[in-house]
Amino acid sequence: MKNHNKIRSFNRPSKQRKALLNSLARSLINSGRIKTTEMKAKELRPYAERLITYGKKGTLSDRRRLSALVGKDASLKVFEELVPRFEKRAGGYTRISKLSARKGDASSMAYIEFVE
Repeated sequence: MKNHNKIRSFNRPSKQRKALLNSLARSLINSGRIKTTEMKAKELRPYAERLITYGKKGTLSDRRRLSALVGKDASLKVFEELVPRFEKRAGGYTRISKLSARKGDASSMAYIEFVE
């Protein structure tokens, strides 16, 4: 039975999974749009939106948490560029656009990007 299997494990230990999500979130924040597999994009979406919400709250602990998760440069970009852009938006900061399958292994690909 597949009860209580909410997270996608990607065949990785939990530390590698967290590092993967941090890396994907850092790339998304720095570039604004990344191309990845559809499952990784679906797993990244709530994580990235939570990071933007931390930035919108802006308390000292949220700033430190954001800096620890995605790094100093990406956290500064969140506070300087993304928070003013999403100030009036209540949620739904990202969009997933599906693409055709990857040629090598036929895994479904997708773009994940911030909404304008």
